[in-house]
Amino acid sequence: MPKISIILPTYNVEPYIERALQSCINQTFKDIEIIVVDDCGNDKSIDIAKEYAKKDERIKIVHNKENLGLLRARYEGVKANNSFYIMFLDPDDYLELNACEECVKILDSDNNVDLICFNYYEMSIQKRDEYLFYVNAFYGNIEQFYYYLFSQYPSFSWNIFNKVFKKDIYIQTFDLLKLDIADKNTMAEDFLVTLYSLALINRIYTIKHCLYNYNTTNINSATREKKNLQKIQSYKNDLNFVIKKIFDLIYHVNDYYYLIVLNISIGGLNIHKIDLTYKYLTKNFLKKFALKIKRKIVKIKMKKYTKLAKNILKEKNVSSSL
Repeated sequence: MPKISIILPTYNVEPYIERALQSCINQTFKDIEIIVVDDCGNDKSIDIAKEYAKKDERIKIVHNKENLGLLRARYEGVKANNSFYIMFLDPDDYLELNACEECVKILDSDNNVDLICFNYYEMSIQKRDEYLFYVNAFYGNIEQFYYYLFSQYPSFSWNIFNKVFKKDIYIQTFDLLKLDIADKNTMAEDFLVTLYSLALINRIYTIKHCLYNYNTTNINSATREKKNLQKIQSYKNDLNFVIKKIFDLIYHVNDYYYLIVLNISIGGLNIHKIDLTYKYLTKNFLKKFALKIKRKIVKIKMKKYTKLAKNILKEKNVSSSL
């Protein structure tokens, strides 16, 4: 049984998928499984993956019957994997060659870890910048991890690509989401899964090294499209969906720290939604003015919860610069 499965949800990434697959195949730690999920694109991405699969038996291709969207495509890959731990690679990005090795060092020392988080590089045409959020640390329970999150506000790192999940926890998280078959989110789906997973996670390791390369130059990426107003409206609808799902979770949460995290998260999503609307979806002066007021109200609410988080750190005598 492989130590880690790398899951690549694949949809129209022909210019990039070969680089992504090479970064998996050439990992310094070899006992891995590589699962390419065919989400029914219309380019040659899967043809390229099939050629690689002929040469490397670690590569497995899962064919969806129809386009399911990123969230469900990832889940199909999780269901098909054969290891206890999973990580995700968007095929327009690529891994550092020691990514699996660094994570397996932790898994070898602790076979009961629930989550591993690491930092990443942001790549543009001109440069590659470090995105540093995590330090080398172990959190023996979720409360300790909340302290660290509180100490970093207003910064967040809710991406799913810079994490290794225990497979069972990911599947339980997906069950908690209770998605309808028609739900095909392309915006903030990472945010949603990671937030929901906190209800199930306890033992967490974080790594300060950058082990992932996030491509900011793919103009077809859902998070980078800025000119298609129809798509932007669709992203706004996705944000509304995610916000509603987080509210649904709040109604069933008793953990005070978790509630603070969820409420600050909702505020951040609302700010993003307001900014999209203000910049792209309305030109009406009065509507723009109303959006400015709404944004200020949201910021005030976020500040309230952030203050609660800082007060917790003070009461627990935890440094805000951990």
